Amino acid sequence: MEYSTYGRHVVMDVWGVSFDMLNDVHYLQKIMVEAAEKSHATVLSVSFKEFEPCGCTILVLLSESHLSIHTYPEKEFAAIDGYTCGKDKDPRLAIDFLIDLLQPKELFIKTLIRGRKEIDIID
Repeated sequence: MEYSTYGRHVVMDVWGVSFDMLNDVHYLQKIMVEAAEKSHATVLSVSFKEFEPCGCTILVLLSESHLSIHTYPEKEFAAIDGYTCGKDKDPRLAIDFLIDLLQPKELFIKTLIRGRKEIDIID
């Protein structure tokens, strides 16, 4: 079997998300796994780190790559990214699911198309 090098990497910064939501590592783990499942990706594992006095990092390792979030609750900010290899899994589905749940006041998204020599950026 030959595999494609094509991949989509969606990066997103969200602002204006509640402190409590961004500081709840258990809730965020749950929705990150649900988001990965929405993109039809295969979840292999979930790792997280809670920081003092607040914030967390969560990594959902996928067979197709990863989905991650790094939170700064005190600034109502999170950096989120999702990358999937191949054309049959779509990380944007995961990102859109997270937008619906987090309800940020502002968001900034870029999609990178990778694995084709040049990295294309889609606004």
